[in-house]
Amino acid sequence: MVRTKVSLRVNGQVRDLTLDTRTTLLDALREHLKLTGTKKGCDQGQCGACTVIVGGRRINSCLTLAVMHDGDSVTTIEGLGTPGNLHPMQAAFVKHDGFQCGYCTPGQICSAVGMLTEIEKGIPSHVTADLDAGMRPTPGELRERMSGNICRCGAYSNIIDAITEVVGNSKVSA
Repeated sequence: MVRTKVSLRVNGQVRDLTLDTRTTLLDALREHLKLTGTKKGCDQGQCGACTVIVGGRRINSCLTLAVMHDGDSVTTIEGLGTPGNLHPMQAAFVKHDGFQCGYCTPGQICSAVGMLTEIEKGIPSHVTADLDAGMRPTPGELRERMSGNICRCGAYSNIIDAITEVVGNSKVSA
């Protein structure tokens, strides 16, 4: 086993770790830093439960090695808000019942926040109708952009309602 030092800025705090070079970012967060809000679902990048925001972009943390993110800024669900001071996306998910069992919810919320940042930056999706007209976060556009996050309970319409409310209220950032 080869171990190496990795420094991550997690939720605004520098965290220095010595890890097996094969350790995924997900396992570094959950097992080494005890940040268990990020969930391990499929462990193959198919469900989105492990979505976190790295350097302002949403990624599946189960598909990347922690050593690849040495020096990077990582935001997990714990870094978006607190029970007394929820991030606008967290508050909208609660208001619109954007969850049932809750297992996928941290990944859904991190993905939604990252997705809105992509829209603000003008990054198109496969269903963006007019690249010259700018990004319009229609329900269809939101569903396409969130398609990498699976909710086995089927709370999709409520998730779209929550995201739509946040889009209508203000810009969102991690």
